Amino acid sequence: MTHFGDRLRSVVDAHGRLCLGIDPHDSLLLQWGLEVDAAGARELSLRALEAAHGRVGIVKPQVAFFERFGAAGYTVLEEVIRTARGEGLLVIADVKRGDIGSTAAAYGEAWLSPSSPLEADAMTAVAYQGLGSLDPVIELAIEHGKGVFVLTATSNPEGRGVQQSVGDSGRSVAGQLARDVAVRNASARGWGSLGVVIGATEPIASSGIDPVLLQHTPVLGPGFGHQGTRLAQLRDVYGVAESSVIPTVTRSVLSAGPDGVAAALDAHRSELESA
Repeated sequence: MTHFGDRLRSVVDAHGRLCLGIDPHDSLLLQWGLEVDAAGARELSLRALEAAHGRVGIVKPQVAFFERFGAAGYTVLEEVIRTARGEGLLVIADVKRGDIGSTAAAYGEAWLSPSSPLEADAMTAVAYQGLGSLDPVIELAIEHGKGVFVLTATSNPEGRGVQQSVGDSGRSVAGQLARDVAVRNASARGWGSLGVVIGATEPIASSGIDPVLLQHTPVLGPGFGHQGTRLAQLRDVYGVAESSVIPTVTRSVLSAGPDGVAAALDAHRSELESA
């Protein structure tokens, strides 16, 4: 069984680090001339995958924009994930699930089990009940060569009060989570199967995260493009952890419209390569 970190590294070596977020939210659907429904989400997503093929190796569908349409939305999401993986793209399901015990295990089975119609290559997860609460998910991920990206420092300003608060350890909540993940990846030769999600809207030092700890930990980095951070600022934001970052672009690409996604991806790739 190939570990997720090795799979991710192979994709990055072949296609670069850029990740395309697939978020069919209202404004984009309307801009594309589509209805705000499951059919519109399908059209946008499949067109985006066409443009992504050969340009990037990683896509990240935001599940909320599909599940809001109920059963029809989930049917579309299953098709999007299946199509992306069938084309050799690595799929990170942005689900942000988290709980304890059997509930956490069920979340893992939904998104990481090979028997699930929603099977992705990795999922995002919430560990504010403690990283140990995700043990059932992590164990399943390792068993099947999947990955788990743990929400650590988000890009929204409302989260800072909690994420940057300092506990008895002297570390911030975000810093402690990043350290806990890094400890679990310590034995990996390259990247481990656990990653962290750290938004790109401010330097990670602001959240009390030590970037030196992240050499074996892939970092999913949302917040580039539409939210104001440029790919050229990658090192300014992530410091020495820059080489572990998988930067994600979404609206700055999809807002180019159905005929402009490919060119927008090419422009972002060029900017990242220059950085």
